[in-house]
Amino acid sequence: MARIAGIDIPNEKRVEYGLTYIYGIGHTSSMQILTKSGVSPDTRCKDLTESEVAQLREVIEAEYVVEGDLRREVGMNIKRLMDIGCYRGIRHRRNLPVRGQRTKTNARTRRGTRRTVAGRKRAAAKK
Repeated sequence: MARIAGIDIPNEKRVEYGLTYIYGIGHTSSMQILTKSGVSPDTRCKDLTESEVAQLREVIEAEYVVEGDLRREVGMNIKRLMDIGCYRGIRHRRNLPVRGQRTKTNARTRRGTRRTVAGRKRAAAKK
């Protein structure tokens, strides 16, 4: 099992999809990495030689920010927004959608489920 950037790449997958298991590498980045390192995208991860794995490791370490460093960078960016108190930072702090989505009806994932009190109805309108 190939281990790149602290992640075990699945053996049965093709290399182009196996690299996407690394945080910060998508399909496009994966294809760029493979062309730079000279590894065929059709190879299965279990068929990679040690030299090919070393080439992949070198390209990723030299040109990409991945895994822990990228998570730290993203976290620091969000923390900076919250510290300066800008609109996006306030939305992050309140755990609300940040990118302009509506919240009246949707945004259940971000806001969480709202529970209603059982057996309680609105006060009847007086005449």
